[in-house]
Amino acid sequence: MDLDLTGKTAVVTGASRGIGLAVAELLAAEGVRVVGAARTITPELEKVAAATVSADLSTSEGVRTVVDAALDHLGGIDILVNNVGGSDVDRLALGGFLDSTDEHWQRYLDLNLFSAVRATRAALPSLLERRGAIVNVSSISARLPASGPAGYGESKAALTSFGKRLSEEFGPRGVRVNTVSPGPVGTRVWLADDHFAATIAAAQGVSHADLLASLPGRFGITTGRITEPQEVAALIAFLASAKAANIVGGEIVIDGGVVKTA
Repeated sequence: MDLDLTGKTAVVTGASRGIGLAVAELLAAEGVRVVGAARTITPELEKVAAATVSADLSTSEGVRTVVDAALDHLGGIDILVNNVGGSDVDRLALGGFLDSTDEHWQRYLDLNLFSAVRATRAALPSLLERRGAIVNVSSISARLPASGPAGYGESKAALTSFGKRLSEEFGPRGVRVNTVSPGPVGTRVWLADDHFAATIAAAQGVSHADLLASLPGRFGITTGRITEPQEVAALIAFLASAKAANIVGGEIVIDGGVVKTA
């Protein structure tokens, strides 16, 4: 399907790897000029992006730097993909609520919610002028908060609610806002030997490989496999395109059937 995106411009946060990189690659292949933002810029992102910006998107200064650079490079923003999220592996806590701290919760809120709030506020004047689209990347942990560290699912639930609020206010003015909520995705969060899944495996006394093999059963994934980043990217690109012109305020789950309720 031709998404008719040639000549459009986009800002993708958290674009150096995983879902963000897959989005940047796909949008670029569709003819979109992409500004990719992340703390660490990878060669893979530099290869496909019209410009890259290294910034800490958990801070207001970092977000402002990204949007200002995007406006300078692109002349305007048609698409904003608020993808940055998660947390640093050394800040992840595997315990329950009583093991979490204020700093722990604030970190999740800054990265998963306020990064999107700030980026959206900064980009909205251009998005309104161009009648653009925003896609927020949330998580099924917003629906299943006990499936992740304390604070993660709650911050993603706030992000999902934020998307609904934006769509009500700005949908009538021509800016479409939608949310994509993936389940487990084949990114470094699960696959890397120094990230979240490896930490869980060590805590449970099993190998990383055995933990990965058990994921479909642990999550009750109907398809028997986790989602690939390119599959999430395809959904995001579709929602950002005019082919999805009447999808507004939606939350689309892509999880292989983990969430069993409507």
